[in-house]
Amino acid sequence: MSSEIHIHHDKHILSGEILSQTGVLAAKCYQCGKCSAGCPLSDEMDYPPSVIMRMLQTGFSENEEKVLRSYTIWLCVTCEMCYERCPMEIDIPVVMDFLREKSLKLKKTNKKAKDIIAFHKAFLSTVNKTGRLFEIGLIAGYKLNTFHLTQDVALAPKMLSRGKLPLLPEKIKNKKNIADIFNKTLKNKEKNI
Repeated sequence: MSSEIHIHHDKHILSGEILSQTGVLAAKCYQCGKCSAGCPLSDEMDYPPSVIMRMLQTGFSENEEKVLRSYTIWLCVTCEMCYERCPMEIDIPVVMDFLREKSLKLKKTNKKAKDIIAFHKAFLSTVNKTGRLFEIGLIAGYKLNTFHLTQDVALAPKMLSRGKLPLLPEKIKNKKNIADIFNKTLKNKEKNI
């Protein structure tokens, strides 16, 4: 006899979308709380990971709204501690990635997450342009989007003198491969979310 859980979710509720897009079944969570206990950022979150999973299980639209507008999904650093601790092997980091994309698409992002989103966009922009991380480009993009222009400015001279902030980006040889990855990802994202 198989111990596998067979539940069919309506694709019109968030947990059904998560199942169809990521293969993660939120209903497998039995609320042991090990994910939340092991999460290094759970004290900063508005809802710990176990509560996010429970809200997804209910299928109630008000809970789905809270999840998509939560700060939790933006604080998650996908360290996978929750996944390692989960006795049901539920891939919560994949769920968080999906929820972030859905939140962005529906324009339901938490206001407190604007700096995190700005950093994420600046990071991807530099990788898209050069094929790898260009720290000064990342810093410039982040600062322009957040207006934290003087934040950490005292660190720049030390980092420059130690060679930690190269003035010119190091580019990869075949940038077309990176462009193909970005284009393919964007097409899949538009199709799936």
